[in-house]
Amino acid sequence: MSARIPRLGVLLAVLAFLAPSPAAAAAPELPDQIAAGWKADRIFVYDALRPAFPKSELDRIRAAAGTVPFPVYVALLPRTPATRDLDLPTLLQARVGQPGLYLVWTVSDDYWAGTETLIRPGGLKGRNLTRVQLDDQQDNKIVTDRPAPRIVRTIQQAATAYDGRALPAVPAGDLTPERRYDNGLSATDKGDRAAFIGMGVGGVLGFVLVIVLTLRRRDRRSAPRKRGTQSGLTGPVNIWSVRGKADRWIVKAGKTLKRLETQISRTDVSSEVLDRRDDAKARLAAARTLRADESDDLTAPAGAFVLARQAHEAASGAGVRPPCFFNPLHEPGTVQAAWSDETEVPACTSCAKVLERGETPRGFLVWKKSGLLRLDHKAVPYWTLNPKEQPLVATGFGALEDDLTERVSRGDR
Repeated sequence: MSARIPRLGVLLAVLAFLAPSPAAAAAPELPDQIAAGWKADRIFVYDALRPAFPKSELDRIRAAAGTVPFPVYVALLPRTPATRDLDLPTLLQARVGQPGLYLVWTVSDDYWAGTETLIRPGGLKGRNLTRVQLDDQQDNKIVTDRPAPRIVRTIQQAATAYDGRALPAVPAGDLTPERRYDNGLSATDKGDRAAFIGMGVGGVLGFVLVIVLTLRRRDRRSAPRKRGTQSGLTGPVNIWSVRGKADRWIVKAGKTLKRLETQISRTDVSSEVLDRRDDAKARLAAARTLRADESDDLTAPAGAFVLARQAHEAASGAGVRPPCFFNPLHEPGTVQAAWSDETEVPACTSCAKVLERGETPRGFLVWKKSGLLRLDHKAVPYWTLNPKEQPLVATGFGALEDDLTERVSRGDR
């Protein structure tokens, strides 16, 4: 018996050594991390962003949050599939359980985008935050390469929705500057031309000249005859600005569609409501497909913007409106305006007034190859492009024919 005791002790020691160690506690989910961080500081900065995050940006956000009569919760995160797809403001408000403004802003490279939710105390009514943002003429002109300008503006918009105070003007330093481009020959083209002249290749130059003149004559013949002239052409808008507008409308359309789905699940609804739901879902899916295009083509995010806005209109029951033919980023085309003696197009009120003066609106500009060797880029109205090369613009982003959803589903761009 005494000999068995040491052996039993050895066996127990071996079993204790071989037994698996307790599993390490799983890291809390991101919403739980943010909610826990907000207990100490209502501005949460992701650990990987914190070392290089400018203090001046945080100070400005804190100052703006201190001017409103409701708590402001801000989360600054890297843009990942998780932070892009989750409805983080709603998840975070559920964890905190307090009314207030919840903002989640993510960054990819130097582009900041965000979502927000304003939760009011029970019984307190006011304007809809989304409506305030839509009425804000400067909302889509704010820079996106740093977070504070847009976050501060969102806080100001929430205050307007909350108690009706007037929106202040956006500081000039927070607005995207107008960009102007020289549409003449580039330095490369001039150098190439000088090299050809220096080599005395007169025959080649003559041949190139004939080709250039032929292409110009063909462009004049193919361009539609319009009243008046186009003056003051600058350059296309920054592609990040167009993507930002599309992102904001995709989020808004998604929220509106969710509210409609909730209504359908709780009550008996008519077939007309179900048709609106299906139409909104199709347009929103097409918008997300176009927005996934990360090329430098401006038409893809512009189409995503149009479809997302129409998805919001369909889901809200306001009625789907065509875009402004001249610039799909403008207000919807609520006016049938005469562009020529035989052509009428839907236009926003601003572009309609330009047409009344006998002029053609500046329009939505895109890049087109130009120059002696076609190495330069020239800013031109989108409708001057070859529709076979740019099928997405063949119907004016759906202004002339409501078929953008079908074109995207077929793979047209």
